[in-house]
Amino acid sequence: MSLRIGVIGVGAMGSSHCRTIARNVSAATLAAVSDADSARAGALAEELGGARVHEDPFELVRDPDVDAVVVASSDDTHMDFVLACLQAEKPVLCEKPLAPTAAASLAVVEAESALGRRLVQVAFMRRYDLGYLGVKERLDAGAIGLPLFVHCAHRNASVPDSYTTEMLFTSSATHEVDVTRWFLGREIVAATVMSPRSTRLGRDGLRDPQFVVLETDDGVLVDVEVFANAQYGYDIRCEVVGETGTLTLPPPADVVLRSEGQDGRRINPDFRARFLPAYRDQLQAWSDAVAAGGPPPGASAWDGYAAAAVIDAGVASLHAGRRKEVALAARPELYAPADERTVAAAT
Repeated sequence: MSLRIGVIGVGAMGSSHCRTIARNVSAATLAAVSDADSARAGALAEELGGARVHEDPFELVRDPDVDAVVVASSDDTHMDFVLACLQAEKPVLCEKPLAPTAAASLAVVEAESALGRRLVQVAFMRRYDLGYLGVKERLDAGAIGLPLFVHCAHRNASVPDSYTTEMLFTSSATHEVDVTRWFLGREIVAATVMSPRSTRLGRDGLRDPQFVVLETDDGVLVDVEVFANAQYGYDIRCEVVGETGTLTLPPPADVVLRSEGQDGRRINPDFRARFLPAYRDQLQAWSDAVAAGGPPPGASAWDGYAAAAVIDAGVASLHAGRRKEVALAARPELYAPADERTVAAAT
C-alpha cells in the first residue's frame, strides 16, 4: 500500500518536495497540499496529478486520507504544525528549524516524549549526502583515530534582501551544527561568533561573513566560515582532523573541463542543485521507515532542539561579542542511543 503524504507549504522547498514525492519516491503518493497562497497550491496539485488542496493546514493534518506529513512552511509556523501532527499521531518530516527557539523546540521534544514513541524527523538532509555519509562511516570506523578538529565552510553565491545577519547562523550554519553533532556523537557546549570586516558586495548593514567557533563536551574544536555573498557559487566544505589523519568531504562529482589553458569544474549555483540527491534519498528513507511502522530514521526532535540551543547561544554571542555557553536540558530516554536504551531496560 502506498504511503499517502501531505505537504504543508509549497514555496521553493515545499514544491520541490512535492515533485520529488510525486515523481521519485517509490511506494508513496502526494495525497494533499496546503499553502498560504491557495492559488499556488492549486496549480501545483493540478501539475502533479490532482492532490487534494486544503486551505486550512490543520485540516490537512487531520485528513484521514493523509498518513504522514511534510512541513515546509515558514519557519515560525513549524512548531504548531508539528504539534498538530503529534496530536494526530502522524509521522512528520519537518524542515529545519524544528521551531524558532530552543525553548519552543523543547516543547516539541516534551510532547513527543509524552507519547512514548518517535514520530518527528527534522530534515537535516546532509545526513543523506553520499560525501557526508562517507566521512561519517570512516570516522566511526576509527580511520583517523580520535577526532581533534572539524573545519567547515558554508558559502552562498548570494542571499535575498530578507536575509538578516542572524540568519548566517540560524539558517546557514545550523547545518554545520547538526553535522558536527552527528559526526562526533557529542553535544556542543559553547559557541563564539565573530564578525570580520564585511564584504562590500553584500547589502548595507549585513554583517557578512562570520566566523564561528564551537566547542564539544569532550574538547573538539569546530570552526565554521559562513559567507552569504561569496559571489562565485554555492561551496560547502568540511574536514575532520584526527590523531592519525584527516577526512575531507569530497566535492560533488562532475566532469572536469580542460580548455584554453585552464583545468576546472562547475560550481553549484545553490543548495538545491548541490543537495538534490540527498533531499530525494531523505524522502525515500523517511517514507520507507514510516510506512513500515518504524521510527523516522534521520535527525530526531532532540537533534532539532539541540541544534536550536546551539543557535540560541550563537546569536547571543554575535550580539554580546563574546563566548556563550549552550543551555541544554536533560535528554529524555526516548532519544537515548540504542545501546543506552538497552542498558536502561536491563537495569
